[in-house]
Amino acid sequence: MIVNKAIYCNGVRETISGDISDAFSAARARGDCFLWIGLHEPTQEEFDLITSEVKLHPLAVEDAIHAHQRPKLERYDDTLFMVLKPLMYVEETSDIEVGEINLFLGDDFFISVRHGQANPLSGVRQRVESDPDLLAAGPAGVLYAICDQVVDTYSQVSHEVEHDLIALERRVFSGEHTDVTADIYSLKREVLEFRAAQDPLVPVLEEIVKGRVTLCAGTRDQFRDVLDHLLRVDAQVDEHNELLTSALSAHLALVGREQSTVAMQQNADMRKISSWAALIAVPTMIAGIYGMNFDYMPELHWLLGYPLSLTVMVIAVLIVHRLLRKSGWL
Repeated sequence: MIVNKAIYCNGVRETISGDISDAFSAARARGDCFLWIGLHEPTQEEFDLITSEVKLHPLAVEDAIHAHQRPKLERYDDTLFMVLKPLMYVEETSDIEVGEINLFLGDDFFISVRHGQANPLSGVRQRVESDPDLLAAGPAGVLYAICDQVVDTYSQVSHEVEHDLIALERRVFSGEHTDVTADIYSLKREVLEFRAAQDPLVPVLEEIVKGRVTLCAGTRDQFRDVLDHLLRVDAQVDEHNELLTSALSAHLALVGREQSTVAMQQNADMRKISSWAALIAVPTMIAGIYGMNFDYMPELHWLLGYPLSLTVMVIAVLIVHRLLRKSGWL
């Protein structure tokens, strides 16, 4: 759907009273104006109203309607097509939601197509309308303002991720022996989504800063500032990813050490249990032999047979106990 449309002439906004065709006709008739149309998840029929007035490349139109593109900058004759990936940090779940903005700009028009809930454009139009220099730059000024807002959002999300990372590191080294593997993987996945959104934008802005995009030649200094901020965010995201990898390795090492400690304790306990079982087994064996109901057994009717067997049991137990203590099992 079309969420906003206006003509900007000499730094002043003029509301469109007719349809899209009338707006393009009015902008072209003035010669010093440009038209800005904002759409949100448009249908093919809604986009046909625009393509009937502006000769947009069919492949770019298809990308804008179906979304799911990576950040890029493409040239189609006199039209630029740019894709941005805005981000939104969800405080309740610590998730990063990724949206998409597709931008078409020419000498006298600027078309923004937004997908998803991540929306950094709510204040961009007000900023542009309150800055005569940006309006004087035309569609290139609007493109700069949107890129600047998107990158500023990246910086905010990066700080939120850093807070989550610090909290996660504290849990890893807290000594509470809680399993945080799933949380580390979850945050690492969010960081990788973050990188997929911002990393491809670096070469795009470098193209503009190097003067290879004629339409944005007058705003190279502004885009250079945006690129500096983006490079700083790019370095932060790389650091977050490396710290998460280190935190995961440390957590697994601590878990392994804890498991080894438990296994060693279990082995010690099993040795003690086996030792006491051996001590009980010696008199049990002797008593079992003499408890068999046979008439012809050695010393069966001897007067000292009973005390002698008890004495043998005690001596055998003491010998086994001494051997087990010497070997460290008891």
